[in-house]
Amino acid sequence: MLPWKRLLRPFAALLLAAAAATVPAATAAHADSAATETAVETAADTTVETAAVTASASGWNDYRCKPSAAHPRPVVLVHGTLGNSVDNWLALAPYLTVRGYCVFSVDYGQLPGVPLFHGLGPIDASAGQLSAFVDKVLAATGAAEVDLVGHSQGGMMPRYYLKFLGGAAKVDALVGIAPDNHGATLSGLTNLLPYFPGAEDLITAATPGLADQMPGSEFLAKLNAGGDTVPGVRYTVIATKYDEVATPWRSQYLSGSGVRNVLLQDLCPLDLSEHVAIALFDRIAFHEVANALDPAHATSTTCASALS
Repeated sequence: MLPWKRLLRPFAALLLAAAAATVPAATAAHADSAATETAVETAADTTVETAAVTASASGWNDYRCKPSAAHPRPVVLVHGTLGNSVDNWLALAPYLTVRGYCVFSVDYGQLPGVPLFHGLGPIDASAGQLSAFVDKVLAATGAAEVDLVGHSQGGMMPRYYLKFLGGAAKVDALVGIAPDNHGATLSGLTNLLPYFPGAEDLITAATPGLADQMPGSEFLAKLNAGGDTVPGVRYTVIATKYDEVATPWRSQYLSGSGVRNVLLQDLCPLDLSEHVAIALFDRIAFHEVANALDPAHATSTTCASALS
């Protein structure tokens, strides 16, 4: 096992625990001092607005962008759990914009009093937020369809939108980067929850978006019942065997028509990216994303793609 992977396992557990504790802490703070919470939220809003301006200046989230004949569909980026519409895409969004795509990124799954760390709300509600955002992008760009690229929960949650909220008529392709399509065990850590009385109930109450991603959840049972895919949508899954969150990594794969499952190490055996790195800065994975968005002009993805 790689040394850094040993470190990431307890880190993932800490993220789970911290997220579960976030909402009770925020609620207590509100009860103690409404004025303090208001100040914090105002500061967070300012941070988000500044980040949005930065993103627009970098070429994405520009609602004046009109898709070209070469790339007629806008790309909507869907962040992962504990991510947001800017931080998750500081590398991939510019990578796509310089290649001529109109690129937009959505925030979803926000909880009251929890700034910046999103994707914690109920996933079916998050899918509704994605639906509204796609409609906004389509109206602004005049496009008939979008392509979706999502990381982790952001690669899985859109499947609810496609399957239950009419999204299949508005989406040509869904590209999942390390998506937890059949749940996330955090390298087996979620299997320990029954040994801690009340822990699962706390997570469900405080951060339902985390509870929905646990294997065996009612949400995942509904999502995957009757098949992984819907007709008319192209699906691509890009996984890494070093994933320590959406585990086992093969559970990320989809079955059904119009599916292409890709293991990053089959493209470049030297690629050591894990769950976070594959979306944040892995240009080999980015090259495969570009191939999935424009398969008619796809080129071979190799280790050399890191320099492309």
